[in-house]
Amino acid sequence: MEKVRLADYLVSFLEKEGVGDIFMISGGGNMHLVDAVGRAKTLKYVTNHHEQACAIAAESYSRIVKNLGVCLVTTGPAGTNAITGVLGGWLDSIPMLCISGQEARERLITGTKLRQLGVQEINIIDIIKPMTKYAVLVDDPSMIRYYLEKAVYLAKSGRPGPSWLDVPLDVQSALIDPGALDGFSPEAEDLAVYKNLELKNLVLKSLDMLKAAKRPVILAGHGIRAAYVRDKFLKIVDQLGIPVTTSISAPDLISSGHPLFVGRPGGFGNRPGNFAIQNSDLIIVLGSRLHFWITGYRSLDFGKNAKKIMVDIDEAELSKKSINIDLPIQADLKDFFTELESQLTQISLPDFNAWRRRCQDWKTRYPVNLPEYREEKDFVNYYYFIDELSKKLPEGQIIIAGDGTTFTATYQAVRIKNGQQLYFSVGSAALGWGLPAGIGAAFANKGTDTVLLDGDGSIMFNLQELQTVYHYNLPLKIFLINNQGYLAIRNTQNNYFNGYLVASGPTSNVTFPDFAEVANAFKIKHIRISNNLEVSAKIDEVLKTEGPIICEIMMNPAQPLNPRPKAVMEEDGTFENRPIEDMFPFLDREEYAKNMSVDPKDW
Repeated sequence: MEKVRLADYLVSFLEKEGVGDIFMISGGGNMHLVDAVGRAKTLKYVTNHHEQACAIAAESYSRIVKNLGVCLVTTGPAGTNAITGVLGGWLDSIPMLCISGQEARERLITGTKLRQLGVQEINIIDIIKPMTKYAVLVDDPSMIRYYLEKAVYLAKSGRPGPSWLDVPLDVQSALIDPGALDGFSPEAEDLAVYKNLELKNLVLKSLDMLKAAKRPVILAGHGIRAAYVRDKFLKIVDQLGIPVTTSISAPDLISSGHPLFVGRPGGFGNRPGNFAIQNSDLIIVLGSRLHFWITGYRSLDFGKNAKKIMVDIDEAELSKKSINIDLPIQADLKDFFTELESQLTQISLPDFNAWRRRCQDWKTRYPVNLPEYREEKDFVNYYYFIDELSKKLPEGQIIIAGDGTTFTATYQAVRIKNGQQLYFSVGSAALGWGLPAGIGAAFANKGTDTVLLDGDGSIMFNLQELQTVYHYNLPLKIFLINNQGYLAIRNTQNNYFNGYLVASGPTSNVTFPDFAEVANAFKIKHIRISNNLEVSAKIDEVLKTEGPIICEIMMNPAQPLNPRPKAVMEEDGTFENRPIEDMFPFLDREEYAKNMSVDPKDW
């Protein structure tokens, strides 16, 4: 077989894997890879202006295309710049591949005590290993097929996550015979996907626990998305007929109007979701790792009086000390749902109608968007805005929300329609994630309008990516929340430090440009919503606009984000965290007690 340049083989491999776009920045250390990408037959390259943006865009892209998101960077600081995006993919279980250029092999520090030998050389593999499924220096050209196949397999299998290949310059340019390359075999290395041989019995036990329950509830998480079984999940929900809550990593799994959907639990969740969890006697956790975002810091009091079934592919999540699980089931949700469907045809379940009615009563009585929020005169109330936006966005809409207010308050209040996809960076919750994530989503969404919710504090971290939005004329509808900086930090400083503000807004040295002038500099249309009266009409204007637009939302910089967790000071001066269902503003104690099937004194 005719020999080919290794860089060209690598690009051809990505094309065969169905990768359509690669997010990249060129450099001297990846020049052969860059050249190969430029000559690719079907693979298109997207140029960002910071490697962090490349990695974040690739991570976001992966969530929509249900395939690898890929980024290409050069050596040295380019690799370290990409780490934040890779960390997000690692913590949120997103399959992605980062390829970095590296100095030629003869100029590497391998086997020496030197800090550096080659130009911009750094041992990126040892830095990145703790946050990847697989990371390797490609030091033997004849192993490239093996390395690529293993990297892709591990990124996608089990609990997904990033892989990283570091390719030296002389390896990139090496000539190889594709027909003589050895491949990767998962079975040969005992890396086949885990199969639980006891799954039939474990599902049977689960159904026995469900038949004995009076107040069961499902907590659905990102693992359902990661296993690509959302449709099967919705079918099973209807078969089970029990209330559903969704985690902060997967608020979009079920529409807000579904008769079995209750709410979203957690410290930054809402009252209906928390009441359902805390009053239940059986919690079925499907693909949620029960992060503190969900359980609150009193994690052992999460569903304190409920038995807990947890299905997760990652055994470590099932055995962590922060939560007690009565029936841990290590399994791929595809396998679990297949077995569950089979067994459901053979049994009858109790009628949970009274419990369903109670959950729907909470959903009706405790909305996040309160009528008085509409009456705000001088600013835009974010909860009112997100409620109006929810009404206007169509089914199937892709929505990305950055960190800060657009993360927590959107999770609380957004109303999801059928087929919509909404996601955040949950694990790293990185400021600056939103804009490059919106770019990745826009490319994955192939010319269809994509909605980004981001804050003034967050967008500044990757503001340069507005040029990418302009250059590619992406149909990205950017709703930019201007609350004069870091509202969550100001709220913390007001609540815990008597309002002594440090580095959280204009009065404490955190300032921002005029975003209308910023938009003009990048040649992107800008409009501003100054108060609630303008919200409806200007949302319509944004959604009718062709191409990119920035819609600046002038939010009250002192707006409370309620309901929320609040620690209570005890007589000895210490702070006591309240359980997640006891949210601030605290309900009247009699009303609170009436909402609890469990005696509140037990807390």
